[in-house]
Amino acid sequence: SVGFHGTTASREVLELIERGVYGVILFSRNIESAEQVAELCAELKRAAKRPLLISIDQEGGRVARLRAAQGFTEVPPMRALGNVGDEKLAFEVGAMLGRELRAVGVDQDYAPVVDVDTNPANPVIGDRAFSRESDAVGRLGAALAKGLQSAGVAACAKHFPGHGDTNQDSHKDLPRLPHDLARLERIELPPFRALAEAGVASVMTAHVVFDALDPERPA
Repeated sequence: SVGFHGTTASREVLELIERGVYGVILFSRNIESAEQVAELCAELKRAAKRPLLISIDQEGGRVARLRAAQGFTEVPPMRALGNVGDEKLAFEVGAMLGRELRAVGVDQDYAPVVDVDTNPANPVIGDRAFSRESDAVGRLGAALAKGLQSAGVAACAKHFPGHGDTNQDSHKDLPRLPHDLARLERIELPPFRALAEAGVASVMTAHVVFDALDPERPA
């Protein structure tokens, strides 16, 4: 997916769509109001004249591009859902997110985070994770993903194979995790397996090196 600047379709993004780009991601810089987002998505899709996937990061908490001031429902961080531990509630939150995204023409939500929050010093995950327990992350993440997809919006399990134990910001650095495969199979990977079994539409890889899998290249 490509990003762009502005609250209307820029010349650059329209040129990229004409050249064959099939995905556009929206950021806070593209958002003014619900009505404006709906018109922007429609404008991009009209320009494409073919299927075009419009995506956004709408997790809840501190990672939400669409806010109450713009006419959307504020959702707490996923840790709040984890503290309640109710799969039905997680499904309903996902369905509500999906309905609002679908209403303005967004096709894919880069959510839920299914990293396990095992490192209190992690600068990027923290309360974005449902829990410090792998099983709870898998159960609640699968429920939220099913809710999103029940409303016609593709969910995305991230950040594969697990960003929860890093202590660097992978937007700026390349973290390394030395854990052996047995540890990954026990903690990091089960939530992704649960999401796969739940039929999650997509998975986002992590900008992290896992020595046990490939010591040279990030996931």
